[in-house]
Amino acid sequence: MLVDGLVFALLGSALAIGLAGIGSAVGVGIAGQVGAGVMTEDPGKFGQVLLLQALPGTQGIYGLLAGFWVLIKLGLFGGTPVSVTVAQGMQIMFACLPVAIVGLLSGIAQGKTAAASIGLVARRPEETGKAIILPAMVETYAVLSLLATILLLNSIKL
Repeated sequence: MLVDGLVFALLGSALAIGLAGIGSAVGVGIAGQVGAGVMTEDPGKFGQVLLLQALPGTQGIYGLLAGFWVLIKLGLFGGTPVSVTVAQGMQIMFACLPVAIVGLLSGIAQGKTAAASIGLVARRPEETGKAIILPAMVETYAVLSLLATILLLNSIKL
């Protein structure tokens, strides 16, 4: 069986979407567990908790964006599909790894940081602004990984 480059390119897209999505799902789940506990004591903190819980969900969005970028580059969304060599397919796959790996790890780390920030808001609601900054610092690396993936994808000539 001969494997062509499209297989590797689609694998890269799937890794970006899947791994970053897993990171977000786990991160949002971690923050949600703590948030639910806080809201059993004070349901009025729902808005603050929701904001903090939502932050780890961005990694999944970044992975989805990178994955769609690949599919568009390949002409699979209504365009003319391009021919992809094995080397090009592997380049695309490797270009997707920054957002896939960093999305997985930073989504989980951001979920833990958001959970700690939810604890801060539970005790000191006036510190919500500071509580948001802490998980937002983790976000920086997810954004940088998306930027790296996009730059790498744009450097590949098909």
